[in-house]
Amino acid sequence: MGKNLVIQTDFGVSDGAVSAMYGVAISVDPSVRIFDLTHDIPQFNIWEASYRLYQTITYWPEDTVFVSVVDPGVGTERLSIVVKTSDNQYIATPDNGTLTHIKDHIGIVEARIIDEKVNRLPNSGESYTFHGRDVYAYTAARLAANVISFEEVGPSIKVEDIVQLENPEAFITEETIHGNIDILDVRFGNLWTNINRELFLDAKIEYGDRLEVTIIHNAKEVYKNNVRYGRSFAESRLGEPLLYVNSLDKLGIALNQGSFAKAYSIGTGASWKIRIRKI
Repeated sequence: MGKNLVIQTDFGVSDGAVSAMYGVAISVDPSVRIFDLTHDIPQFNIWEASYRLYQTITYWPEDTVFVSVVDPGVGTERLSIVVKTSDNQYIATPDNGTLTHIKDHIGIVEARIIDEKVNRLPNSGESYTFHGRDVYAYTAARLAANVISFEEVGPSIKVEDIVQLENPEAFITEETIHGNIDILDVRFGNLWTNINRELFLDAKIEYGDRLEVTIIHNAKEVYKNNVRYGRSFAESRLGEPLLYVNSLDKLGIALNQGSFAKAYSIGTGASWKIRIRKI
């Protein structure tokens, strides 16, 4: 392995939980390089954990080991697993839907259940509430440090049996593109959709076009307006809405120097639908 370990949680950094995970990993091998993906996933938000992995993982080298711990089912019968992706990277995580976007958009070639008889922090067997430290950080560090091979993580399971969340695909009907609000560009309040730029090309939409944008939540219309499709925020006036291509080559919606999400109380996930049609 490349000895890179990247950690994501919903723990925040106001207490010692993340630091404890660091300590476990360094105790396995002080030469393991530890990085934070984020510790600001909203509490228990498995969907966002899945998306942030997808947003990040392709920019890391092969053999990087990731840990993702957003685990409302800790202490239950849900499985603890490590998967190998199509790009030869590894993710240690609860099998609770966290791998949805990786499985759908990147690919998983193999999955193994963590054998806690072997791959669990020594003397932690009576603790059932901090698997991030005792199981995931410990196992991932052992894998990154080449203390164990992937085969030594534990018994294999079928990739098709990995738990997935509902993850609709964007599509076109007649002159309308249908999609979902997948995630927020949190700091700036921009909406990131699941609509690939290629769908705009298929619909013959070009930069400068004005489009009717409708956002629906649980069958209720919460936003409808004519929005310009631009290359950058500089092409819109202050406070004006803009459709643009984000860093994942998908369509985003922003307010120039404002938060679209806050302005219109927009959320994310499969229940947040968006329709776009050329005017």
